[in-house]
Amino acid sequence: MAVHRTGIRPSMHAGKNARPASTRDPRVLDRQVRVAKGNCSPQDREKPGALQRYTRRMCYSARVKQHLRNLERRFGAEIDWPLFEALFSARMQDSSIKVARALEANFDEPQTDIQQRIKAHIEAFRTRQEKAWQEELFKQKKRLADAERALKVKETKKALSDVRIATDKSEKLLKRLANLRRTDPVPTDSQIFPMYYAPVILEEGGKRLIRPMRYTCRLAGKPANYDERYPGTYNARRDSLEGFWSSVYGTHHGLMVVNSFFENVPNYLFEKRELAPGEQARNIVLEFNPQPPVDMLVACLWSHWMGKGEADLYSFAAVTDEPPPEIAATGHNRCIIAIKDENVDEWLSPAGLAKDRLEAILSDKQRPFYEHRIAA
Repeated sequence: MAVHRTGIRPSMHAGKNARPASTRDPRVLDRQVRVAKGNCSPQDREKPGALQRYTRRMCYSARVKQHLRNLERRFGAEIDWPLFEALFSARMQDSSIKVARALEANFDEPQTDIQQRIKAHIEAFRTRQEKAWQEELFKQKKRLADAERALKVKETKKALSDVRIATDKSEKLLKRLANLRRTDPVPTDSQIFPMYYAPVILEEGGKRLIRPMRYTCRLAGKPANYDERYPGTYNARRDSLEGFWSSVYGTHHGLMVVNSFFENVPNYLFEKRELAPGEQARNIVLEFNPQPPVDMLVACLWSHWMGKGEADLYSFAAVTDEPPPEIAATGHNRCIIAIKDENVDEWLSPAGLAKDRLEAILSDKQRPFYEHRIAA
């Protein structure tokens, strides 16, 4: 299988986040989110900093079920093994490709030739990653030793800065190396972020499939750098499905199985107060867990992007709606839509369904109580 099927190319994650706006006007907040998601007017999209400032307000991370054989049995789907192989092969040339540890775990005990090749790609990638981090750690240790020797002679701003930076970088590198070497699973293994690849259930050509897709959707026909300029397209607002997302809504539907999800909330909204004079807003990450615990079948839209001289790209976005009261009370203004089991067949095969029926499926959603906690 040719590597070009992965749809992988060097890409950027969401830009640096500036201070959230202090206003609580829902009309302003709604426009800010639409700007961030690329669902607003072209004029608003071009305003400097609009996207980077507000992407942090949207649903940005989730813990996803990624055991491929379990998904295969549950949904009666066929795993697109060649596309998974192409993904891990492409990562050998492009370290910006991100996958969760839980996805790699599918190949810990390979049963077929293609699974064995994927495991070899994973092991080779880890070996190369460890070597690069070890080399960087050596550089930082040398930088620290040089700075400490210089401080014994004379205290300078440069030497003090080198001690601080080298110590900080060394600690981070040691944590990365320890995480790379560990074998015991931890809850964060299944967590994905924008630009990560995750298994998506879909139907194509009358066949139900499980494919790796990038969690940030680049719609077909958009320029190759679109998701770099507007990286907020990992969520598809329900009120924009027949607008910005009309090319895939009603045709390209998928599901992602989620256990919990994470939201960014400004501290003053979470604390239900106004910003104090001169105070800068601080970001809080909240984890939401459905109660009672349940697998959330998150409605997604996906696209197959092709461009001249570029790798094909399979990518997706999670559909979001207005939040239920318990999420709104935390200061967040969106929520992913988890559809019911009895609506899965229709959602995955939307051809011929009236828009009213699609809207009914999205309205007839799973409705657990979302318990929240401040994430560590």
